[in-house]
This record gives sequence, structure tokens and C-alpha cells, in this order.
Amino acid sequence: MTVLERLRPDHAPALLAFERENRAYFAASIPDRGDDFFTGFAARHAELLAEQAAGLHHFHVVADSGGAVLGRFNLVDVEDGAAELGYRVAERASGRGLATSAVRDVCALALAEYGLTVLRARTTVDNAGSRTVLARAGFAEAGTLTLMGKPGLRFTRYLAAPGG
Repeated sequence: MTVLERLRPDHAPALLAFERENRAYFAASIPDRGDDFFTGFAARHAELLAEQAAGLHHFHVVADSGGAVLGRFNLVDVEDGAAELGYRVAERASGRGLATSAVRDVCALALAEYGLTVLRARTTVDNAGSRTVLARAGFAEAGTLTLMGKPGLRFTRYLAAPGG
């Protein structure tokens, strides 16, 4: 059983373990966070929590019954009822529907708890898994871009009718 939770201070050890355990896996498809991310993790975690408290972002983790983090699902750059969705899932949890389920849950929270009406996301064209997750969660392609030097796609999901 897994649970989606809003990021809290006590998630720090499990979140750091998640990032360390999956560093090479993530770096195969997105830029590596770099050594400074890991050495300065405690300070960065505190910064994220302060930004969340200020309403700038909404960070979430999916944890298993033992408290191990299996994924991060974040709404960043909250402004004017919109935010950017970003997520990453542990290698051991990929391909099991966890990302799709959690993205759907975050979309529901975005509307019900945070008052957001539009979510945007982006991924590289070659990231078939991420494109599938976004499509299954109701996102529609909304244009192209270059992402990390690669062809990419923009996605949008309207959570409520624009203007009401």
C-alpha cells in the first residue's frame, strides 16, 4: 500500500535515501542534481518547506507502508491559479501505475486543496513513460520546446472550466 503525503520535515531522511538510491536511474533521463544537492540536502529541504508554507509550491511524496519514498510529485511556480507539475518515481516502483495514480491524486488536490485550475507539464519526446502518464492523467499536448537540448513536449490539464 502507498500513500501520497504533503512534504513534511520528517520526510527528509527517506527522501534523501530515495534520491541517493535512484541517482543513476534519474540521471539516465534528466540532468543529475550534482553532489551539492546531496551535501546540502538538509538546508535545501528546509528551503522547500519554507517555500511551500509561503504558497509558492506544493510538494508531495508517495511512500510505502514502511515509510520509504517511492516518488516525488510537485506543483511548482504556483501563480494565478496555475502551476507546473513535475515528478519522479523510484526505479523499483516504475511501470506499476504508481505515477499515473499519484499524478491523478495530485491533480485532485490541486483543485480541491490549492484552488488551482490549470496544470502544465513538460517532458522530452523520447520519455515515452512520462508522456503516457500525462496522457492517462488527462493532460493534452500543448506545443513543443527544447528540453535539456532534446525535442520536448508541453502538456496542459484544465482542472476546472477557465473563468469558473
